[in-house]
Amino acid sequence: MALNILRRMRATHTDTTGPAGIGGLPRAADGEVLLAADGLTKSYAGADGELPVLAGIDLDIRAGEIVALLGKSGSGKSTLLRCLAGLIPASSGAVTYRGKRLTGANPGTAMVFQTFALLPWLTVQQNVELGLEARGVAPAARAEAAVQAIDLIGLDGFESAYPKELSGGMRQRVGFARALVVEPDVLMMDEPFSALDVLTAENLRGELMELWESGQFPTRAVVLVTHNIEEAVLMADRIVVLGSRPGTIRETFEVGLDRPRDRQSAAFEDLIDRVYRTMTGRAKESRIPGRTEAVETEKRTAANTPLPTASVDGLSGLAELVAHRGGRFDLPDLADDLGLEIDDVLPLVDALELLGLATVSEDDLLLTERGTTFAGADVQQSKKIFAEAAQDVPLVRLITTSLRQNPEGSLRAGFFRDLLAHHYTSEQVAQQLETATDWGRYAELYSFDADPQEYRLDESAEQPGA
Repeated sequence: MALNILRRMRATHTDTTGPAGIGGLPRAADGEVLLAADGLTKSYAGADGELPVLAGIDLDIRAGEIVALLGKSGSGKSTLLRCLAGLIPASSGAVTYRGKRLTGANPGTAMVFQTFALLPWLTVQQNVELGLEARGVAPAARAEAAVQAIDLIGLDGFESAYPKELSGGMRQRVGFARALVVEPDVLMMDEPFSALDVLTAENLRGELMELWESGQFPTRAVVLVTHNIEEAVLMADRIVVLGSRPGTIRETFEVGLDRPRDRQSAAFEDLIDRVYRTMTGRAKESRIPGRTEAVETEKRTAANTPLPTASVDGLSGLAELVAHRGGRFDLPDLADDLGLEIDDVLPLVDALELLGLATVSEDDLLLTERGTTFAGADVQQSKKIFAEAAQDVPLVRLITTSLRQNPEGSLRAGFFRDLLAHHYTSEQVAQQLETATDWGRYAELYSFDADPQEYRLDESAEQPGA
């Protein structure tokens, strides 16, 4: 089918131990270390010095394997991927490709992005040819190689179409073809399926795995960034779970399951459970029964207790669902019933825990007495319960207390952004304030005016101890 044009070019200029070609040559030297991070750290400049994102990452990427980088938002997954690709420099430590330290973009990698990143004024074929054009490949040769990649990824017939004419799934196929046509040693994928609907993502994921298993995939290794536990277990040979703030490797799992993988098998479900417990920090042996909420609350600050991305409607709906099941629900079963992945439910679970409306015991979500009352209350009563709970949440408490201490009962959002900037990136600051605004408005603790970017104390808000 394929002519393997780039391989012939490489044979003229470089060694012949490169990746499998588009024509389906076997991946050579499985187990060879292609890419490595040694003591990798990455920090960004913040308002109060450096903000650490990654700390002491040691990781090898070997030929013949798919490695999934898994973690919650803020764990540094995408930052690590970009460091490995040489798109951003490490603050300390080293990234090496085939034993040579990177000082710029990694010549042996290609990237597939979440947002497709296509040039809208170029056709499918022209978009696929971009990487080859940048490498100085002659027009006729790059056109021939692009057509092969387009055919491989199931886009034949769309060569002259523009991105606006394509569905999301087809646009992402263009992204894959553009990356694969340069035959990288390591394909980097940054949540490539998260912008697609469930069925499209499932179909594309399955087709890519079939290509990988068939030997037609023109790359020797894959690094996949994902927050989706089931996706990681479905695709990866090795799962690297990152902890947050700063990102460190919490645990590595060798998957060891035959492909195609049976989602209903006990081994598959057991691995999901083990990864879930590691990812959430809720391992059975680390739970402390009977811990008192007062001690936990005293230790919380806006710096060490980030708000999960969870709307009031979402966490209220989850509380009601659990209440209808008798106040206790197995989390994997809950996710299945909702048609979601476990990790999609985690922010809501974290929010209920933070508010003291629920606790997690092993893999079960249990409503507290306050949570049970909240789930069954009418709108006005639920607002009152939520307001009491929210005032124990550090960032909500910080905003409320600051407004009460200001004679005018108002403060600009920039004041809180500056405070949070000492501990969070700009994107995280925006997310923290968005959630705090939602919670505070619902609790009627304060209002927010978007035009002047100003918070104002709600005059009906009760004072502490009132």
